[in-house]
Amino acid sequence: MQDLRTPALILDRARLRANLDRMAARAAALGVNLRPHMKTAKSIDVARMATKDQAGGITVSTLAEADYFARAGFTDILYGVGITPDKLADVAAVQALGADLKLILDNPDCARLVVARAKELSGPFRFLIEIDSGQHRTGLLPDDPKVLECARILTDSDGCDVLGVMTHAGHSYDCSSIDAVRRVAEAERAAVVAAAETLRAAAIPCPIVSVGSTPTALYAEHLDGVTEMRPGVYMFGDLFQHSIGSCGLDDLALSVLTSVNAWRADEGRAMVDAGAMALSLDRGAPDENGAHAFGMAADIHGRPLPGQPRIRQVNQEHGFLPGLEEAPDIGTRLRIFPNHACATAAKYSHYHVIDETGRIIDTWQRTTGW
Repeated sequence: MQDLRTPALILDRARLRANLDRMAARAAALGVNLRPHMKTAKSIDVARMATKDQAGGITVSTLAEADYFARAGFTDILYGVGITPDKLADVAAVQALGADLKLILDNPDCARLVVARAKELSGPFRFLIEIDSGQHRTGLLPDDPKVLECARILTDSDGCDVLGVMTHAGHSYDCSSIDAVRRVAEAERAAVVAAAETLRAAAIPCPIVSVGSTPTALYAEHLDGVTEMRPGVYMFGDLFQHSIGSCGLDDLALSVLTSVNAWRADEGRAMVDAGAMALSLDRGAPDENGAHAFGMAADIHGRPLPGQPRIRQVNQEHGFLPGLEEAPDIGTRLRIFPNHACATAAKYSHYHVIDETGRIIDTWQRTTGW
């Protein structure tokens, strides 16, 4: 890694593989398909590893991702953001590549609009009804009559159909204990199962009952009635997931390679060349004292430095790193574990993949945009 220009995005293949295997085993134990969410990785190479020997497809967060993965041969794709009629032509274009692109919506007005738009395009278009299982971002409550109304609008049309229900328990990220995550996981499961039963009672088939979120996937006590789960950040882990108990520091597969470019003896801190543009401005992972920062410093081998110092302040291209036991040499290479893997990875076009020895063995491209 000494030959790399810094900052650079580093992906530890062994840790990635271990994280993927752990979640695959978890899905098998729960008796559900694994449909990994690629919104963090946005990489064909990672997706191929994540879906190896898995029955489920993948989840994406943008239509650019859907197109990217469809062109690479992925055919079972869930677009996990509420659809709008103006995007339906792009959906049709992805489906023309051979993909079955599943869509979501959560209100009758949208259902009517997409049905009208679908008449002008080559379908069919297939949907999951989004259920609110407690996050209160989007979705319908499971007992809302609009769940059935949406389903009937779609099933009564010529170009659209319903495949089931889905939810995302993003509020699991707010939990302060594993027991709290388990309670959220059960509420998530119960919400979509109840909505599925409503559809089936109205003679509307509901083959897919889908849940999401890395914490709930890891800690759900059971997923009776659920058919698939869609975790995403589990692949890489990050400091936020570590702070809520979803991974250990030894599981963190993603880091940013940086160089020490200054030492302020008067303030006892190093400066590094990874700032806001390299790490992102996400401050969502408090340390043991509840203080927020922008990432944890590790040595070139990915071992946290003594005292686990963190980047406490960033400018555009500078990171402020106090708390070191001694002054580092200028040019010293460090690795920074990010707070939020999704936000940090989005700053880069590719990963430098390393093996167990830290040797760079490959470069994997990422997709970007919407």
